[in-house]
Amino acid sequence: MLVNRTLLLGLLGLLLGACSDGKSGLAHQGLVYCAEGSPETFNPQLVTSGTTVDATSNQLYDKLIDIDAKTGEVIPRLAVSWEMSPDGLRYSFQLRRGVQFHQTPYFTPSRDFDADDVIFSFRRQWDKNDPFHKVSGGEYPFFEAVGLGSLLHDIVRDNAHQVTFVLNRPDASFLANLATDYEVILSAEYGKQLLAQGLPGRIDTQPIGTGPFVFESYRKDSYIRYHAHPHYWDGKVAVNPLIFDITKRSSRRLAKLITGECDVTGLPLASEIGEIKKHPNLKLQSTPGLNVGFWAFNTERPPLNNPDVRHALALAIDKNTIMQAVFYGTGSAANTLLPESSWAYNDKIPPMKRDLDKARELMKKAGLQDGFNLDIWAMPVSRSYNPNARKMAELIQSDLAAIKVKVRIITYDWTNFRRRLAHGEHDSVLIGWSADNTDPDNFFSPTLSCAALAGGNNRANWCDPKFDTLLTKALLVQDRAQRKVYYQQAQAYLQEAMPVVPLAHGLRFSASQADVEGVTLRPFGGIGFAKARRTD
Repeated sequence: MLVNRTLLLGLLGLLLGACSDGKSGLAHQGLVYCAEGSPETFNPQLVTSGTTVDATSNQLYDKLIDIDAKTGEVIPRLAVSWEMSPDGLRYSFQLRRGVQFHQTPYFTPSRDFDADDVIFSFRRQWDKNDPFHKVSGGEYPFFEAVGLGSLLHDIVRDNAHQVTFVLNRPDASFLANLATDYEVILSAEYGKQLLAQGLPGRIDTQPIGTGPFVFESYRKDSYIRYHAHPHYWDGKVAVNPLIFDITKRSSRRLAKLITGECDVTGLPLASEIGEIKKHPNLKLQSTPGLNVGFWAFNTERPPLNNPDVRHALALAIDKNTIMQAVFYGTGSAANTLLPESSWAYNDKIPPMKRDLDKARELMKKAGLQDGFNLDIWAMPVSRSYNPNARKMAELIQSDLAAIKVKVRIITYDWTNFRRRLAHGEHDSVLIGWSADNTDPDNFFSPTLSCAALAGGNNRANWCDPKFDTLLTKALLVQDRAQRKVYYQQAQAYLQEAMPVVPLAHGLRFSASQADVEGVTLRPFGGIGFAKARRTD
């Protein structure tokens, strides 16, 4: 395991003639980020895991467009401008010139980024006949969950520096979905080389992008090593190398931060915030999270297929205790999936408070006055929307005893947990969602639509045509006021059907040494080091 930042960066400095005190030269320019887990892949198109997004999206790749974290507006990246046709069916993107892909021992690019790379990156996900479509499992959960598969009609190469997406129908969230951390741009030339070598799978394990860092090496559950992209189009990268030190236990990450073995650590527990603040050499960064933690019921399993039972369970829990014991003031109780900061939030929905009499009444109506046995899966990792799922499960276990529901708490390692969850092996699960952009659709389609069920990302295994119709109507119009009406109806319908219980919206935190600046912590997920630097 990689545990010693000084040793790691010192060795690098020694090899390259850097100064031996670790405070100047190349060793001092390096940065160690303590991450909570190993990425499932080095291509974020293939997963919806925050762990993978953190390790790959903003380090290795660029997207066509991005979302401004402060304004929520779509901003240029590899596309410098774009234009939508009057009927909303064609989006033409002018591409940035002079953008270079990474050069590594396994790939030397012969040309700059162009339209072929855009087409390659999206056609792989969209076209089932593309030679890369089935590589690495052939599943693109975000792409499918938001309906991009059925939305795209064609992707046209107008010329080397312009590409046009042709849609089957208007979609008001199209640009926002292209701006997510999942829709990264890969190298078509690298793909062609791998096909010729008979090694297409390496595109996801030996990555090539245009991002600020170049992949160097990886050891599962130990470390990832990147070096700065010397020709990065968006300015000089001050951090070199960048090391992801994979340290699963939060208490261990905190200890490494305090001792200086880590420069930055992600996802500190809410209970650790006070300890971090005690150390003057450390600083805490926080941002309101566009996220939601929820309790999802497997609606395909009796008695959870009965909305009365789902409501009874929701009415039996005490959210106030959960907020105090799990979030320590680092979150707010959720009333709908959307945070109150969203322009589509429905403030007319009354808060669901604990009501044991009503819960027992609904249990009796369902013929379950004597209770039943229920499994609650608690995710083994900490997230902003749920800093401690195990503790939350124990609180809910205690609450549900009041209506004679006997809870068994289940957890697995994170990889196994997600795999079993996607197969629908759970009764219920404490999990959540961090939005990838500011569009309200991003809270609904990827989590509860029928398409999300098909893609294995719908934790409630819930497919409701009425709900999907509301989402579709909201996407067919560009007018925000009209869209808001549909999303507010969708929130009201969700409370009526109760496939999930919204629990909390959490703040996002990262902690670092005081001399580290420029680490980007975005409200809709992902962490970036392109602008990171030391100040002393």
